[in-house]
Amino acid sequence: MTLTTPPPVEAAAPTKAAAKIFNHPRNAWYVAAWDHEVTGKQPLARTVAGVPLALWRNTEGRAVALADACWHRLAPLSKGEVLGDELQCPYHGLRYNSTGRCTGMPAQETLNPSAVVPSYPVVERYRYVWVWVGDPDLADPAGVPDMHQMDDPAWAGDGETIHADCNYQLVLDNLMDLTHEEFVHSSSIGQEELSEAEFDVTHEGSTVTVTRWMRDIDPPPFWLKNMRDKFPGFEGKVDRWQIIRFEAPGTICIDVGVAKAGTGAPEGDRSQGVNGCVMNTITPETDRTCHYFWAFMRNYCLDSQTITTQLRQAVHGVFGEDEDMLRAQQRAIDANPEHEFYSLNIDAGGMWVRQILERMLAAEGRPSAAPAAGKGA
Repeated sequence: MTLTTPPPVEAAAPTKAAAKIFNHPRNAWYVAAWDHEVTGKQPLARTVAGVPLALWRNTEGRAVALADACWHRLAPLSKGEVLGDELQCPYHGLRYNSTGRCTGMPAQETLNPSAVVPSYPVVERYRYVWVWVGDPDLADPAGVPDMHQMDDPAWAGDGETIHADCNYQLVLDNLMDLTHEEFVHSSSIGQEELSEAEFDVTHEGSTVTVTRWMRDIDPPPFWLKNMRDKFPGFEGKVDRWQIIRFEAPGTICIDVGVAKAGTGAPEGDRSQGVNGCVMNTITPETDRTCHYFWAFMRNYCLDSQTITTQLRQAVHGVFGEDEDMLRAQQRAIDANPEHEFYSLNIDAGGMWVRQILERMLAAEGRPSAAPAAGKGA
């Protein structure tokens, strides 16, 4: 495999960080919701990077993100009501506009000038509502991670949201090393060639890419079904690829697929195969929970809703197996707060991800890990 520093680790080498609860940067774009979840009728409650939000739309259809706590008595605004261009508190009826400024108070005409709740920058892109909960002066929309396949007419597909009971970095670890498919997903996408194949890791700026090719192999059940969707009756060997691209702080898009063996896919000709993109963006909620937004997009049989539904259901089942494992892993971390993480060669991509996140946290003046369970606040 080809790696830049740090070099491949020995199987017995511990990482420098114990199995603690990993912090999350706040100066970053995170997905708060699918665009269809945010409406002009009822506000949506969603916690992003530890910040509770009330999400709603004004009369222009623009998504708004306000702190989910009324200035008056901290009642959750997400339990309130959208009234045109204002959000009304459910407790005493204070109203707020899109900037978070109070525009009306019950039983008085004079408004307290300090009556403001925080309003957060919002960008709608790729069927998602992205929110920035850090320093608003740093919120550049150009920094939204690239997920163009989500709304590109050359791709079709759909996805779901998982509320995962684990720290978000555990999901990143899971997606950056897909050799776990051999063991966790053996009935669908897993096969022993995943662990046997060499891989390359590259990194630049806020991105990390892991590339793996498996040549002249039997397709696992999931990919055999997809090949037969495009090439009815397909039999034989395939060349399989996984190109995992991380973009900080929590987006991982995985270019996946198989093609008839020996037809040029590794050299760039994928015409004799099927190509999908597993779109993943993970938003930390708390230290031990996260919102996992995913979709499976494909560039073949674009008009088939049946295939879209089948793929969504199949991936739902695969990710359900991951969710069970991640939940159990988080419980084990909480039960063993002093345990040191150990890293294998297969963790090279994930190690680079952690270095990028550590740099982001250092730039914010925050530690890379919160205190372990039982070790303080």
